[in-house]
Amino acid sequence: MSHRLPILTIDNLHLRYGDVDALRGITLEAGTGEMTFLIGPSGSGKSSLLRCCNRLETPTSGKIYVDGEDITHRSINLNRVRRGIGMVFQSFNLYPHMSAQGNVMLALRKVLGKSRAEAEAIALKQLERVGLSDRAGHYPNQLSGGQQQRVAIARSLALEPKIMLFDEPTSALDPELVGEVLKVMRQLKDDGMTMLVVSHEMRFAKAASDHVVFMAEGQIVEAGPPAQIFDEPVHARTRTFLQEAYH
Repeated sequence: MSHRLPILTIDNLHLRYGDVDALRGITLEAGTGEMTFLIGPSGSGKSSLLRCCNRLETPTSGKIYVDGEDITHRSINLNRVRRGIGMVFQSFNLYPHMSAQGNVMLALRKVLGKSRAEAEAIALKQLERVGLSDRAGHYPNQLSGGQQQRVAIARSLALEPKIMLFDEPTSALDPELVGEVLKVMRQLKDDGMTMLVVSHEMRFAKAASDHVVFMAEGQIVEAGPPAQIFDEPVHARTRTFLQEAYH
């Protein structure tokens, strides 16, 4: 059982789009260095929760604390907050006219004001971290989907975030390319990165995560260590979802 202090605390979070309640009272903690997996059917609010965690969405009510700071406060500097919260999307969002190294360098230059030489060195280091130092000069159209996603991960890592959010990071990839992205995520966990992951990769969740949270209809139905959720789920809804997820 982990006793690490929570670096992320979500307290009674609600998010409403018009007449739709996307999130209904989410309360959740993630300890430093832990990987928390969010699972559940489509439309259950998982991605909305991630987007609230880096303030791409503004919660209707409730609080989110990152390293003790209330990032839902109206006076918060969102640009500063987002520098500490990396996000990896389903689509890679790379600039096609820039090399892998150029894509990783961009925020270092524009956001952090690093010199070109320093940004180049950091970018190479992060590309090496995701196993792509030999592809630094390649453009996105010269890279596989898995390689492009790893460049996107390196881009987030370059800003030295406290937390990494992954929103279906492998769902746009051909099956044979999924493993290389999961391998990088496993390495990040081993390096002590705190991660909140939305994914359908159930076997990876069972093998690598510290906590699994099953969501449905904007609420947490069940949460616990992976052995409990996957092997001894309490709720019938969780059991049904997992039976279908494993076919």
